[in-house]
Amino acid sequence: MERLPTPPDERPDAPDESDASLEFAYTATATIDEQGTVTGWSEGARRLLGYVPSEVVGRPAARLLADEAAEGARRTPAGKERWSGTLALRHRDGHRVETGLLAHRRSSDGGITEWLVVSAVAGRPRTPAGEALREWTFTQSPDILAIFDTDLRLVGANAGMERALSLTEAEMEGLHLTEIAPYPVSDEAERKMRLALETGEPQYVEAYIRPTGVSPERGWSTSFAPLKDPDGRVCAVCLTAHDRSGEYLARQRMLLLNEAGSRIGTTLDVAHTAQELADVAVPQLADFAAVDLLDLPQQGDEPASAQSPGPVTMRRTALRSVAEESPDSLVAVGDTNVYPALSPPAECLTTGRAALYEMTDSTIAGWAARDPGAAWIREYGTRSVMVVPMRARGITLGVALFSRHRRREPFESDDLLLAEELTARAAVSIHNARRYTRERTTTMTLQRSLLPHTLPDQAALEIASRYLPAGTRAGVGGDWFDVIPLSGARVALVVGDVVGHGIRASATMGRLRTAVRTLADVDLPPDELLTHLDDLVIHLSADEGSGDPAAETAGGIGTTCLYAVYDPVSRRCTLARAGHPPPAVVTPEGAVYFLDVPAGPPLGLGGLPFETFETELPEGSVLALYTDGLLEPRDHDIDEALDKMFSALALPAATLETVCDRVLTSMLTHRPDDDIALLVARTRALHADRVAAWDLASDPAIVAQARKNATDQLEAWGLDDAVFITELMVSELVTNAIRYGHPPIKLRLIHENSTLICEVSDSSSTTPHMRRARTFDEGGRGLLLVAQLSERWGTRHAPVGKTIWAEQSLAAA
Repeated sequence: MERLPTPPDERPDAPDESDASLEFAYTATATIDEQGTVTGWSEGARRLLGYVPSEVVGRPAARLLADEAAEGARRTPAGKERWSGTLALRHRDGHRVETGLLAHRRSSDGGITEWLVVSAVAGRPRTPAGEALREWTFTQSPDILAIFDTDLRLVGANAGMERALSLTEAEMEGLHLTEIAPYPVSDEAERKMRLALETGEPQYVEAYIRPTGVSPERGWSTSFAPLKDPDGRVCAVCLTAHDRSGEYLARQRMLLLNEAGSRIGTTLDVAHTAQELADVAVPQLADFAAVDLLDLPQQGDEPASAQSPGPVTMRRTALRSVAEESPDSLVAVGDTNVYPALSPPAECLTTGRAALYEMTDSTIAGWAARDPGAAWIREYGTRSVMVVPMRARGITLGVALFSRHRRREPFESDDLLLAEELTARAAVSIHNARRYTRERTTTMTLQRSLLPHTLPDQAALEIASRYLPAGTRAGVGGDWFDVIPLSGARVALVVGDVVGHGIRASATMGRLRTAVRTLADVDLPPDELLTHLDDLVIHLSADEGSGDPAAETAGGIGTTCLYAVYDPVSRRCTLARAGHPPPAVVTPEGAVYFLDVPAGPPLGLGGLPFETFETELPEGSVLALYTDGLLEPRDHDIDEALDKMFSALALPAATLETVCDRVLTSMLTHRPDDDIALLVARTRALHADRVAAWDLASDPAIVAQARKNATDQLEAWGLDDAVFITELMVSELVTNAIRYGHPPIKLRLIHENSTLICEVSDSSSTTPHMRRARTFDEGGRGLLLVAQLSERWGTRHAPVGKTIWAEQSLAAA
């Protein structure tokens, strides 16, 4: 193997002693790249092997090896980051130098990987001062050190042990640990020390050993190391303890913060949230906690300005104490509390800053003297007090009070920081709860004004309804229902669900309900009505989206709706739905099933058709319309919910009110997560004795016969007082159909309780228009006369032709 040259004029000046009594004089350092080339050479390396850097750097490191047997040191297993061992190296003058080496693989900032090789070189013999250093280390170490013999009796203790236990070494010498610190953990410690003696392995105690009078927060984690003589026999045990007080307190505070995150703000109830703050603080942080809130929090989102000095009135909202009985002077929850000017709570509200007070503070003494409500400070024997303002988003809500009277340790600055963090979390939750309460109240008021207060009188259906707002933080939604009387004694039933919650959803619901009523007055079929409603939602979405691109559920996109029309004459029900759950029907025999109404897309998507479904419902059938909140309780799945609903609907009930209550009771075990609208209707029928119809020829001469038919029918019904007006209506409507319509022409009279309906149908789709006739016009006054004589009138289109109808109130006839 090629060797490095040895210039005759250079000799090494480094000693080669390996005696253990030598002290280390210097460190030899070198760097070697991944290819084995020396890239760095220190002064210590020159002293060790005699080579100057120019003779080594850039050359293979293997040339420094003294033996071919050390060739294995050239190659290190891939992935290994460290190597250590003893190697024989070749000195510059040719002699062998055996030395211990430690090599680390490292990467530079530039991404270059290299090996750092170091070796500590001994120089001079150890001096007596070195031995003294060892002794001084034992006696003066800030950690706790103690030595116990094989009988586990103390034979030596350092100053740290003396300070920790407030005992001198002489007082502890010869005693067992259980006699020095008589606590259960000392028994565990002695067991671990005996294991260290028997096994020769170190032992650890995770529990804390603490002296008498020291709180649980202060203590030391302890380890036990066996001490061995030169022959390897264990002759003693060294106890080492580290003060972990700061770490313990930090961990406890972190645990308390984590607990606060899960326990504070679980509801949107102000009082409950305030009590959660007090419950979290006591007893983990304080022995007493109280939360006082201002009755009228400052409005708006701007930061609240400091209050002027003076008495402050607040309401006690939460209270918690470790004491079983509270002093009589303590303000109870729900009572008002007037804090005098310059008292700590009043100052806290004025400055907006938290403060920590000791009992020697004159401020506390003055407060207790002036305020009878502060007598609890003396009666509890309070040691220290913290006053923390409750502020959220620049709004002052009140103050939180914390005190200690059972624990000996007063509050520290870290405790004040922890109290501020806990109070801040509670303040945000309380602020959100108050804002939610205001918004919910506003939304509920708006929604109540938009939903029907009373259901209209009509003879086609018996109706009952329920509306339950959501009980979650999401707020009130946009569910709605409606009952709309139509022409010909028919009735429309509507149930809808606007996506989202809050004022936006309620306002959108109001728009859509108004639109449905307007379209229903035009007597559009269900599928056409939903098509127009779909167009409206698209327009609303475009309007809102242009002003606020991030507007959630703009215009109500995704809203669902079910529209049904029931005709008591034919007992037929026509329905269409836009993404809404299908209605359930209960037959008079008690069978329950869903109507197979084509689903249709939710409103606002556009471009997709809605389909109409028509069925005949026997008299006495029950029709149940609802929103999806009824089928989405969190404690069971959809199939179970449907089974419960069907079971509740199938049970016999005297009234529909009972049906509604039974459905809700069986399906809900808690406040609903979403709004629920439930509309239940029992069908009635108008039989032949209440309906009369005649086919008429398209001949002006038939008008007289039509008047006679109507008169005869009214006399048969006992409605003689309505004959005159009805004759005029029939005459005008039939004449209008003959003149402007196409055959066949049909006249129908419907007697519905206190209403008489007159209908004339023809096959023309031309819509008549009411106009005011001029002085010399021969016509144009017919529809104006009908409008004057009737309560309401209108035109209803059919797939073929139209029907002009007019209603008159029999009570006014």
